[in-house]
Amino acid sequence: MTANKFRSLALEIPGALESSHMDHPDFRLAGKIFASLGYPDDGYGMVKLTPEQQQTFLKRAPDVFAPCAGAWGKRGATSVCLRVASVALLRAALDAASKNVTIPKNKAKL
Repeated sequence: MTANKFRSLALEIPGALESSHMDHPDFRLAGKIFASLGYPDDGYGMVKLTPEQQQTFLKRAPDVFAPCAGAWGKRGATSVCLRVASVALLRAALDAASKNVTIPKNKAKL
């Protein structure tokens, strides 16, 4: 997986737009960030999951996914190691993350 492939998968989501936050590319729906690139470095991306979704993805692919540092990680922000991520797995994570910002919190599911 490359950063450009991550970008193209994120932008496949209907309505997704690329923007920037804190000098990192991010991907938004209705103004809300669901994914970003380049944190903690260029080899990683981030998907904004629920804590429950995060645990599911961590169990499914612990070499690909890890909680982000601090409170963000405890709330579901999940780091994606690009070099070992598959298209199918990343697409599933991006789909879940995009729904989390467009569906009311009590309705978001994996």
